[in-house]
Amino acid sequence: MSFSVRPASLADAPTIAEYNRRLAIETERKTLDATVLAKGVAAILADRNKGRYFVAERAGEVIGQMMITYEWSDWRNGWIWWLQSVYVRADCRRGGVFRELFAAVVATAERERDVVAVRLYVEKENAAAQATYRNLGFEEMHFLLMAKTL
Repeated sequence: MSFSVRPASLADAPTIAEYNRRLAIETERKTLDATVLAKGVAAILADRNKGRYFVAERAGEVIGQMMITYEWSDWRNGWIWWLQSVYVRADCRRGGVFRELFAAVVATAERERDVVAVRLYVEKENAAAQATYRNLGFEEMHFLLMAKTL
């Protein structure tokens, strides 16, 4: 499968929102509010301080996406990039799309020189995704991820 990876643009917003909708259903059996989702995607595409998306494109069509958000580490004096909203269209999975999206993120991080780590979270039951991440050099951390929804 031949495709390319590039930074997302505002024109990609509808596709990214749709893929996020699918992602929520597939991973969490959750239906997202379409209006809130569209605004959230547009907000990050309009403001790189919030994060950024990378997309994989084949024949002018987006087939996958990966978002990064930022966390400042005072302990390391550098940025930690969090991978989020990772989605590859079902008919394009197992074709290297995630690997190439990840490679583009890592190359970008290395060029910026102040990124000290790339992290992600994954569903405990998603053994296939965990195996993919391990194959790319990710290691399980000793942290337990917790949240308080506001």
